[in-house]
Amino acid sequence: MSDFALAGWLARRRIHYAWVMAAVTFLTMLMTAAALGLPGALLPALGKEFGWDVAQVSSPLALRFVLYGLLGPFSAILIERIGLRRVIVLALTLVGGSMLLATRVTTLGGLFLVWGLMLGGGSGLTALVLGAVVANRWFTAHRGLVIGMLTASSATGQLVFLPIAAWLIEHHGWRMAVLPVAIGCAAVGALALLLVRDRPADVGLLPFGESGAPAALVRAAPPPFTAPLTALRDAAATRTFWLLAGSFFICGLSTNGLVQTHFISLCGDYGLGPVPAASVLALMGAFDFVGTIASGWLSDRWDSRKLLCWYYALRGLSLFWLPHSGFGFEGLWLFAMFYGLDWIATVPPTVKLAANAFGRDKVGLVFGWIFAAHQLGAAVAAYGAGFVRSVVFSYTPALYVAGAACLIAAVGVLAIRQGLAARFRPLAATAP
Repeated sequence: MSDFALAGWLARRRIHYAWVMAAVTFLTMLMTAAALGLPGALLPALGKEFGWDVAQVSSPLALRFVLYGLLGPFSAILIERIGLRRVIVLALTLVGGSMLLATRVTTLGGLFLVWGLMLGGGSGLTALVLGAVVANRWFTAHRGLVIGMLTASSATGQLVFLPIAAWLIEHHGWRMAVLPVAIGCAAVGALALLLVRDRPADVGLLPFGESGAPAALVRAAPPPFTAPLTALRDAAATRTFWLLAGSFFICGLSTNGLVQTHFISLCGDYGLGPVPAASVLALMGAFDFVGTIASGWLSDRWDSRKLLCWYYALRGLSLFWLPHSGFGFEGLWLFAMFYGLDWIATVPPTVKLAANAFGRDKVGLVFGWIFAAHQLGAAVAAYGAGFVRSVVFSYTPALYVAGAACLIAAVGVLAIRQGLAARFRPLAATAP
């Protein structure tokens, strides 16, 4: 069935092709999130087999976060130049390949190559920028909700894969645990080849929520690779950018880098095995799936600054409480609920604030840099928490630092100004 025929067939059933794009994007981001979260479950097994301490294994995991973030701004340009489909397939090939090659690794240098460079590079080609680009290109109505749904894919990645991985590690070894993610990457890559298209006009449609006749498809000249640097220069001249980037740095510090990477190892310090610890992470993922979608819905209706203030404050308090939870069923359940509900619920209001401040034509590029700050924060926590654990044999200081940083972010986001887009020069041919 051709693209136009499929879009027409769906339209007759009152289904816009934008929802097909959202579904494939969701699955792509889910697989990326599963691959990024999996190494955290493997920390104890790798240390046991190769004699590496937590700080050593954390180093390549920190590198993947750096690449994941820094490639984000340039992934928007790559999408413009070679298209959504090619970028998604390339990213999934790198991510799936990094999972398979990890089974042959015997040295720390090899781990840097497959889980630092390949996994970081592959995931960086999509990152959260992919969700922002698809939501802004294909949706006019319900954009905040769609961003929330796409962002929630990382929670779903944990929900689906981490308990399975922990069980496989325990019963069949850590090498078997990477296979479901590799197979999933291959399957989603095949779907992307068949279904992904760049823009609604490619299938004769307007973005979801717009009415009228579709305009003739006009291909703009691809933007230069210096466009992200130009966008950074313009955005960095504002306080709003630094407040968004700073708060997102703390977001990454307190989520991906700290809890996603070290939670199973942290639970092991208190006598909790990998399978129940991974189940707690999956429970967080379930709560976060609900919380992030709700956050997208709320960001369409309420002041995003106030939402972010609540999210960061509650997250900070939950991190302060975690070391004193006792790591029993009730304590971890309460932490999973409060922490999970706003794990990445910060994304929809942050994207909305960026779009309001810098304009829809530049949100992909500017948010790419904001997200880079997020991943730099994750890298700091991934290595820093591992280093602290190796030196003082406890994660508690890292949890306290992250909790305090969240409270600072809760105050800082209230100083963000809105409606700055008119102050910026338009960037020629950089629409995401």
